[in-house]
Amino acid sequence: MPATRTAERPLTPAGERLLGVASELFYRRGIHAVGVEQIAEVAGTTKKTLYDQFRSKDRLVAAYLGRRAERWREFCLGYLDEHAPEPGSRRVLAVYDALEQWHHGNERGCAFVNAWAELGGTDHPGCSVVRADKQWMRELFERLVRDVPGLDARALGGQLHLLYEGALVVSTAGGRPDAIDEARAAADRLLR
Repeated sequence: MPATRTAERPLTPAGERLLGVASELFYRRGIHAVGVEQIAEVAGTTKKTLYDQFRSKDRLVAAYLGRRAERWREFCLGYLDEHAPEPGSRRVLAVYDALEQWHHGNERGCAFVNAWAELGGTDHPGCSVVRADKQWMRELFERLVRDVPGLDARALGGQLHLLYEGALVVSTAGGRPDAIDEARAAADRLLR
C-alpha cells in the first residue's frame, strides 16, 4: 500500500495531517504507546476521519512506514546523485555518508528497526513494509557494487548491507555515535 493512498483513493488533507502526526508520534514514542485518539486530537480531526482514511491503526502504521521508506529512498538516491554521481567505490561509500547525514543527532535510530521490535513475528501489515525496506537496501548495495570491477556483487552487497544495518543499531542502542564512520571505514576496506 503506497503511503499516500488508502486502498481506494488518495488521502484528503485531513488524512495527510493524520499521517504526518502519526509518523511523528510513532517514531518519537513508539507504535504501541500511541493511540488513535491521541493521533486524531493532535491532527485536529476525529477518530472517524482516521478510520475513514486508513481503516485501522495497523494500516496507519503501515502507511507511516511506507512514507518513511519513500522519504529515505528519495533522500539516499538524491544524496548519491549529488555527492557521488559516477559509478564505483565512492558511490557505494556515499550510502554511509547519506546515512550519517540522515541520522545526525537522532537518538531514536532506525524507524524500521524500532517498528520491528514492536511488531516483528506478527502478521501486522507494517512487517512487510519493514522487510521490503531492508530488502531494498540490500539490493541497492548489490547494484552499486556491480559497478565496481572485479567484485562479487551479491556477496559483497550483503556484507555491506550488514555493516549498514549494524551501524544503525550500534550508533543508537549501542551508544556509539561513531559507528556509521566505523562501518564506512570497514566498507572501504572490503571494497579494496
